[in-house]
Amino acid sequence: MTSGGPATASRRPIAPEDVARLPAPGMAVPSQVAFSPGGHVLTYLYSVDGSLEQRLFALDLGGSHSPGAVAVEVVVGGPSVAETELPLGERLRRERAREVALGITTASWATDGDALLVPLPDGVHVLLGLDGDHGTAVSRLVVGSGDGALAGARLSPDGARLAFVRDGEIFVVATGAGADPALQITSSAGDGVTNGLAEFVAQEEMGRSDGLWWAPDGAHLAYAQVDERSVPVLRIVHQGSDEVGPDAEEVHRYPYAGGENARVRLGVVPVTGGQTVWMDTGDPSDYLARVHWTPAGSLVAEMESRDQRQIRVVALDPASGSATTLLTETSATYVNLHDDLRLLKDGTWTWSSERSGFRHLELRSASGELVRVLTSGQWQVDGVEEVDEDEGVVYFAATKDGPTERHLYAVSLEGGLVRRLTPETGTHVVVVCARAGCFVDRYASLGSPPVVHVRSLHDGSRKTTLHDRRDPRIDELGLEPPDLVEIPADDGTALHGLYYAPDPPPAGLPPLAVAVYGGPHVQLARNDWAPTVALRAQALRRRGVAVLVVDNRGSARRGVAFEQAVWRNLGDLEVADQVAGVRWAAGGGMCDPDRVAVYGWSYGGYMVLRCLEKAPGTFVAGVAGAPVTDWDGYDTHYTERYMGTPADNATGYAAASVLGHVGSIVGELLLVHGLVDENVHFRHTARLVQRLVAAGKDHRLLLFPEERHLPRRLEDRAFMEERILDWLVTRLGVASEP
Repeated sequence: MTSGGPATASRRPIAPEDVARLPAPGMAVPSQVAFSPGGHVLTYLYSVDGSLEQRLFALDLGGSHSPGAVAVEVVVGGPSVAETELPLGERLRRERAREVALGITTASWATDGDALLVPLPDGVHVLLGLDGDHGTAVSRLVVGSGDGALAGARLSPDGARLAFVRDGEIFVVATGAGADPALQITSSAGDGVTNGLAEFVAQEEMGRSDGLWWAPDGAHLAYAQVDERSVPVLRIVHQGSDEVGPDAEEVHRYPYAGGENARVRLGVVPVTGGQTVWMDTGDPSDYLARVHWTPAGSLVAEMESRDQRQIRVVALDPASGSATTLLTETSATYVNLHDDLRLLKDGTWTWSSERSGFRHLELRSASGELVRVLTSGQWQVDGVEEVDEDEGVVYFAATKDGPTERHLYAVSLEGGLVRRLTPETGTHVVVVCARAGCFVDRYASLGSPPVVHVRSLHDGSRKTTLHDRRDPRIDELGLEPPDLVEIPADDGTALHGLYYAPDPPPAGLPPLAVAVYGGPHVQLARNDWAPTVALRAQALRRRGVAVLVVDNRGSARRGVAFEQAVWRNLGDLEVADQVAGVRWAAGGGMCDPDRVAVYGWSYGGYMVLRCLEKAPGTFVAGVAGAPVTDWDGYDTHYTERYMGTPADNATGYAAASVLGHVGSIVGELLLVHGLVDENVHFRHTARLVQRLVAAGKDHRLLLFPEERHLPRRLEDRAFMEERILDWLVTRLGVASEP
């Protein structure tokens, strides 16, 4: 096992401020990477000083073949605005997207035109004629924020027009100089009704942030109309505010498991205004999961049933709204959403399915019949990155070389050999552009901080480098990676984990802190840089505490059987696998089995409470951050995917509830929560405290009156990390690092 590294005398201690500061060491890398439609210019966002403040850069790809090619900064807008000064809708969007960057946070190209969209606090800017050699462009503030907050801005395919949403209505405006004022093209919004925006569960749980979709010819817009009037109202009071009354309140509509969802309709309207044609998407309780325009100008929607056991791919006629079902994907448990549908010019389309037990790619005919399966095996496709129709090649990310790694692969649309394009062992996050013949590759491993290269699609060779700066904090703190380990579950299933040995090594057996998430669709144990800069774990190992991370059954990238083993019975098998991890560490002489604590956030906070309840002989203490305490208080889409509804799985809900088993909780407990959390509401912790008090169970509370689900203020995070670290090391009987 790894222990030690650089000379301990030359490194400085890991302070709570280090743990709290974002980005973590080495994690300030280019983001929002995008190619111009012709593939000639590459844009990305980057922080030159390694902070959260991002700026826009452009690279001329004609020059990227020469070693001296460099990206240049493109100046857009004025000074950065503090997040607290942004409209509430924008702050919530960033929270749901887990976006913490400042400055320029997004930049996106029109699909067919030389126009780049840059939304900023003062309004929406559009850059025309961007020069990747000099960073020059014609920049226009197309629509300002002075007339009210706007959202959902989308460029037409040719970049000549911009659609956006204000006060729940859709507007369209030309992007060129001297354009007429914005034209309002819908007029049905009201209290609880919006046009052109994604509803809460689409943003938070479904991976759909869009509510506007331009037709290929730019003559029509498809849009989502969201009616939330039947969804319960949740009022969140800013208890830490100096204001009182409405100015200190937020009103949200939150769909609780088993309750009413927003009603979402898909409509098509001319960009010049006029009558909306509503699409026949079937059962109104179904989720509008994905929307696509075909190259020929018709619509395709992916509709997910309320119980999430079925996805229908439906062809829609924009002129009449009539529907034809192309494909119905079903499961006895649930069907995962994905973004692998690509509509090709010849009418065929790519799709991915988990019918084999692992997600794999296939090609479908225009009418939906299976043409051929493109990939297969005991590994899974993570997602389609690009389809090169001219060459007949699909580029995709997958686990073919192991579930703790991620690589880019290519396969012909005719099927056959799967070719790997990323050579280095570890994790590759890519953006592919077939027209440019290259891809941007963010590569990292446990021992290597991220570097970002532009590589050839032909052979993976490097063309140029966007980022290879080594963060000085890595060496100042003397960070050493954890060990990637394999742990047997009770039934012999191989579980992947990370072990952080105390550094320096102790004289005897060290105490152990288990860092847990444990929920579906997440993977922590992987060969990537993020585990190395999990600085709470690193700070604990410096204080003499070993740290263990276990990806229990239910977690991601291991196939259907591994993920869905927890279906309708959350918080049971996951705890057994965490206990197996502790047993493995103790059996290997890597921890003192009598001094084991557990900490986690969100689903991890739920897991902490379940561990103290179901395994009191294993864990002596826990830190539960923003925990779900009863699944009847969480949202429809997430909860019902794994648990069904409270009505059809009453036994499962009762068994999975922390509130119903408070009497079984044993160990010292610290609860942490933000009072304005609009995702896992503070109500979860309040309900738990009520029962802990009634049961005479001692506990401690650490509350943040102005924080949401993820603490966003540096001072709040630093305060929180100091309290959590001190609390854990005290309960585990070790001294804090000087």
